[in-house]
Amino acid sequence: MARFLIVEARFYDHLNDMLVAGARAALEAEGHKVEVITVPGALEIPGAIVLADQSGQYDGYVAIGVVIRGETYHFEIVAGESARGVMALTMDGMAVGNGIITVENEAQALVRADPAQKDKGGEAAKAALALLALRTKFS
Repeated sequence: MARFLIVEARFYDHLNDMLVAGARAALEAEGHKVEVITVPGALEIPGAIVLADQSGQYDGYVAIGVVIRGETYHFEIVAGESARGVMALTMDGMAVGNGIITVENEAQALVRADPAQKDKGGEAAKAALALLALRTKFS
C-alpha cells in the first residue's frame, strides 16, 4: 500500500470536487491511502509537491486544478507553467499524475472533470500509479 497526496488548486469548487473524487476513487480502488491538500492556484501545485516530497511521507502525487481561458494572456502562463512544473517533477523521478485541466470554457471542464465522463482526475491518478510502478521496477 502506497501513500498518495492529491494537491489541488481549489478555484472552481464543483469541478475540483469531481476531479478529486475521480482521483481518490482510482487510488483507493487499488488499496492506497490518500490525503488531499489545497493550494491557492495551479502555479503553486509543483512547489507544494516538492515540499510534501521532502517530508518523505508520500510515494506519489496527483496534481488537480482547472484553468479556464479568460480574456487575458494569463491563461497561457498558468497552463504552460503549471504543466512545465509538473513535468519537471516527473523528470526528477517523482510519481506525479497531471490532472490540471486546461480548457476554453466551463462546459469543456465539466465533461473532463466528471468521473462518469472523461474522468481526468482518475486518469491522472492512474498515471501516478503507473509512474510509481516504474520507479519501483527500476529501483
